[in-house]
Amino acid sequence: MTYCVGLMLNKGLVFMSDTRTNSGVDNISTFQKMFTWEVPGERSITMMTAGNLATTQSVVSLLHERSKEPGARSPGILEAPSMFQVATMVGNLLKEVISTHAEAGQRADAAFNATIVLGGQVGDGEPRLFLIYPEGNFIEASFDTPFFQIGETKYGRPILVRAYDPDMSFEDAVKLLLVSFDSTIKANLSVSLPLDVHIYRKDSRKNGHVFRIASDDPYFEAVSSGWGIALREAFGQLPEFVLPEA
Repeated sequence: MTYCVGLMLNKGLVFMSDTRTNSGVDNISTFQKMFTWEVPGERSITMMTAGNLATTQSVVSLLHERSKEPGARSPGILEAPSMFQVATMVGNLLKEVISTHAEAGQRADAAFNATIVLGGQVGDGEPRLFLIYPEGNFIEASFDTPFFQIGETKYGRPILVRAYDPDMSFEDAVKLLLVSFDSTIKANLSVSLPLDVHIYRKDSRKNGHVFRIASDDPYFEAVSSGWGIALREAFGQLPEFVLPEA
């Protein structure tokens, strides 16, 4: 399983993804699920993937190839005039890859499904964030719906809904996402560290802070234990429940 989150802020975009991939309790591997492209001063694009690993790796490989080979770059995500056009290209490519795999003799299209969170900024456009479905269609985030999750989403969603603030700092956004990931990791063994992070600053039009939080990261351990203590303390401060008389 997977857990990835893309978050919109007034200051820019924050992306975080786990790296665990498994096909059973005895077959666990670490694979990168976050990928970035840039033309410094002109565009920065980040993509996170969830779903069938062969599908997502094919999509990423094709995007990398088309961004490197001059004859294959037009049209390409490094030449597309807007993030909307980038999302359209990625959606069409995802649909094409799934269809190709399904036609190769396998029985179920669902076995090759994948979803993608795509975000970034191109030229004079605003930073934008998209959720791309296996069918190739997509929706766009707004400040009414300021974040997208893919993979194992349900455990980490409540803290995002309650604590998100579009004016929060990048540092607070990373802390919020770490609490969301900690809740997911505690509830589902198929999600785990290391975590990949990209912080994109609005109008920089280049990749920002890209880093990995290791499995033994002391700050993550402090957040995890501190959040558990804070929850117990908050629970103890709630009004007492009184059983009704029989």
